[in-house]
Parts: sequence; C-alpha cells; structure tokens
Amino acid sequence: MMPTEPSLPTLTQTEVSAHEAELGPLVGIIVGSKADLVSVAPAETILRDAGVPLETTVMSAYRNPELVAEYCKGARGRGLRIIIAAAGLGAALPGVAAAHTDLPVIGVPITSRLTVAGGLDALLSIAQMPPGVPVATVGVDNSKNAAHLALRILSI
Repeated sequence: MMPTEPSLPTLTQTEVSAHEAELGPLVGIIVGSKADLVSVAPAETILRDAGVPLETTVMSAYRNPELVAEYCKGARGRGLRIIIAAAGLGAALPGVAAAHTDLPVIGVPITSRLTVAGGLDALLSIAQMPPGVPVATVGVDNSKNAAHLALRILSI
C-alpha cells in the first residue's frame, strides 16, 4: 500500500474573505513574460482550490527592474505573505524578488525553446543565490510544488 501525503490544512472561507477584504491576496505569483503564464497555471489552481487569495503579474527582471523592485518592496504592506517567481533562461526574477523583500520567495525554473539542458540554466540561476538572498527552489516546470510549499508555509 502506497503511503498517502497528509492533507494540508486549508483556510476557512471566513478567513479568506476577511483577509481579502482587509489586505488582499496572500500569495503573489510573478512571471517574466506572458508566455510563462501557462507554467504557473497549475500553482494558481492548487492555491485557489485551497482557498488562498492570490494575484498573478507579468514583470521582467530585465525589462522592468524598477517595477519588480517596487512590487516586491511593497508586497508585505499589501498583505502578501509569499511570492512565487517563475522564470526561464537566466532566471533572474526570483533572485531580484528576494533581494527586495523579506518575504519567502519560491523560485520556479521554466524551460523554453532556448533553454540549455532542459532548464538546467534556469534551475542553477535560481538555486545558486548568494548568502543572505534566499530563494526556495522547486523542480523545473514544477509550479505545483511551489503552490504546495506556499500552502505549508502559510499553515505554520
């Protein structure tokens, strides 16, 4: 018999409604381009199914660095508790996000037609952060695990 994963606690609808009314979303999902939105759709589904309010925004660490910095610096004040950042290739977005917030940042490496070795470039870019700039990293194209990790962080 296969062991089953323990069920994670979910927020009650009252808790979700109260938080949305007062503070807005708990999880911010940011992606480097519109093409990356399909990669984070599984995470959005898991979080919504658990009753977690979220927002998803497209912003590039390379094309809009000021926007990324502003978004991340103001995240806690807007009520966010976690940022999920998905990016491919050089995958700077999660690291830039972590440099501008004290919130937990979960990095999702994404593959693309330009990716090296099946997303290894993005994975290493996200996982190899300098000391003091932590980014939790999940597997390549695995936004589901980013959502599950976010749920565990929120349940602490």
